Amino acid sequence: MAFRYLKIVLLLLFPIMALGQRKTDVAPKFKAIAFFTAKNDQAHISYVHEANNWFLKEAKENLFVYDTTSNWDNMNLPFLKKYDVVLFLDTRPEKPAQREAFQKYMENGGAWMGFHFAAFALNGSQVPQNWDWYHNTFLGSGEYVSNTWRPTSAVLKIENRNPVTQNLPDKFTTAPNEWYRWSNDLTKNKDITILLSIDPSSFPLGTGPKKHEIWHEGYYPVVWTNNNYKMLYINMGHNDIDYEGGTNKTLSYTFKNEVQASLIRDGLFWLAGIKNSR
Repeated sequence: MAFRYLKIVLLLLFPIMALGQRKTDVAPKFKAIAFFTAKNDQAHISYVHEANNWFLKEAKENLFVYDTTSNWDNMNLPFLKKYDVVLFLDTRPEKPAQREAFQKYMENGGAWMGFHFAAFALNGSQVPQNWDWYHNTFLGSGEYVSNTWRPTSAVLKIENRNPVTQNLPDKFTTAPNEWYRWSNDLTKNKDITILLSIDPSSFPLGTGPKKHEIWHEGYYPVVWTNNNYKMLYINMGHNDIDYEGGTNKTLSYTFKNEVQASLIRDGLFWLAGIKNSR
């Protein structure tokens, strides 16, 4: 009797154990690699840590590989060819060999997602505009011109629908962010498709204390793609930090905004050529 009972229990358990084994054996849908520096500006460091935790959780739930590296010398073709999507979480490659490898990767069908400071370039700063292909041809934005301060939420509006924006409402409110303005007018670039921009209802945007840190009008693209490449730039990526209080504590989180997180998730799957089932 005891043997029969044990046999029944084993029969009931076996399908569950087998199912679990099969799940671990499933090939990943795609592989992504995130490059980051996370050394300057606590707001960017906070974002990088948050992003890595969020993407890793998404990878486990959606069966893809998410690797990270802070070694930019990994920006070489043999390494990049292992991955379907490359992410720049906070900075860009600086060495000529790294830049050449990234350009070749993109021109040969690679995919890229970049956030916030990854597009920053300002002559006379520690990050000069000394890479024309990246800032003018690839991103299309040119140099950084100015930003809002303090980090504040904005209402974004959909400019174009594609798989990145298909699940978003026509307008939504973001997590707090430092918003960038660029030297190039993206609306005049035939290669650029603007997906999201700041809705006028957001104005005034920023709280100062300097007057030029508060935007009262204008047109500001924040998410776009270049039609000649598999790429997506997202201006979000700067958490609010308690600088004034001196604690450097994170006051806001980018991925806790569910609509914003959905945008990034769908963007990643679009770049990987995978239909997101969510």
